[in-house]
Amino acid sequence: MTQKVSFKNKQGELLSARLELPLGQTPLSYALFAHCFTCNKNLSAIRNISRSLNQAGIAVLRFDFTGLGESEGEFAETNYSSNVDDLLSAASYLTEHYESPSLLVGHSLGGAAVISAAAKISSVQAVATIGAPASPAHVSHLFGGSIDVIKRQEIAEVNIGGRPFTIKKQFLDDISAQNLSDTLSNLKKPILILHSPQDRIVGIDNASTLYGAAFHPKSFVSLDGADHLLSDKQDSAYVGQMIASWAARYLDLKQASLLETSQQVVVRLGEQKYTTKIRSGQHTWLADEPVSLGGQNLGPGPYELLLSSLGACTAMTLRMYADRKKWDLKEISVHLSHGKIYAEDCVDCEKKSAKIDHISRSIEVEGALDDAQKKRLLEIADRCPVHRTISGEISFTTEIKQVNPTI
Repeated sequence: MTQKVSFKNKQGELLSARLELPLGQTPLSYALFAHCFTCNKNLSAIRNISRSLNQAGIAVLRFDFTGLGESEGEFAETNYSSNVDDLLSAASYLTEHYESPSLLVGHSLGGAAVISAAAKISSVQAVATIGAPASPAHVSHLFGGSIDVIKRQEIAEVNIGGRPFTIKKQFLDDISAQNLSDTLSNLKKPILILHSPQDRIVGIDNASTLYGAAFHPKSFVSLDGADHLLSDKQDSAYVGQMIASWAARYLDLKQASLLETSQQVVVRLGEQKYTTKIRSGQHTWLADEPVSLGGQNLGPGPYELLLSSLGACTAMTLRMYADRKKWDLKEISVHLSHGKIYAEDCVDCEKKSAKIDHISRSIEVEGALDDAQKKRLLEIADRCPVHRTISGEISFTTEIKQVNPTI
């Protein structure tokens, strides 16, 4: 489940991000992902790694650094230090709206950045790097013969991966001033270093240097056969699985007890505001309220679930009827909304000034259907079981039981 979010950097510019959430459960932990130099958050390898972490119950915030992708700002004004600042801003966003990050993951120069950021984010319990350089200055080799021009003119346009980027002398000065070995020797947080022996962009010797500088607990995984960008889907999926398995030793990934019930559906809400876990048979999902109402927006709200039930039942009923009639009904889309309307036109209402619940339902059908067939489908829609249930008389039986009473 992906949410499009944004947050401001140190300069007040808006950075674009995606929050990848595990399906059917409240996140057990939150991670920050830093992409490679001049890349963006939508690199396929990043998505694959995020999904693997999601499967372990870890939510992942991936974002575009300033001046890249969909984020505001000028790339030419950025440097390694500003990337670290962007990570700190992302961590602050997670802390304010969700939960402080406990895992940092970085690819290439992003791997170096998460090491620097981890030293400044107290909530971080583990760090993982992928194809990271031992020094941020390593990226200067991408500028080729333009380095002298940059130093002399203090600015130049370089070609990286077939795309033009403006690099200023301040960028070279900044990466030259960084000492990642000193940062690592003082970090003293668990670190996982993943690197391919065949990496032609950042050589394997960089991994050796990082590993030597780091304190235990430290781990190394060889990504044999993988290229620097993890272009093969199997390689990026493997990286995600390895990080998730390794991180479980250092993160608090305690699973909540399984929801069980002798009835059809069970719903459980703990102390996490409105985030509610739901189970029906073998299926689990979340309900929540939007952030504006005090929730975490990790799932649909109660009325949205009600509309979803009606919409699904409507579509299924029309499909069953059309199939039985052998009609050419290729696709059904049901659009619904809920609101309150005044009851002045309600014949049976005692108070005309009162408001009543109103559901608006619009059905789109695709196929070779004539007017008579569409009219019949409209009639059948009102006969779907959920429609009949919510528009008819309902009998409720409710009881309350105290579990593990303390008084």
